[in-house]
Amino acid sequence: MARREVSLVDLLDRVVGAGVVVTGSLTLSIADVDLVRVDLRALISSVNENVPSPWEGGQPL
Repeated sequence: MARREVSLVDLLDRVVGAGVVVTGSLTLSIADVDLVRVDLRALISSVNENVPSPWEGGQPL
């Protein structure tokens, strides 16, 4: 397999252009007792004519 280098800007352009979902979970526990649980779900995408803005009127707050 050939090694191919991609710049960070190109990678971010592809990710934001296509969209990506980031999910994760973190649980802090002591002696098998869960003390803190943090869940993360984030959608990262660009906004254009085909994908409307989530803000009313298309302007950020």
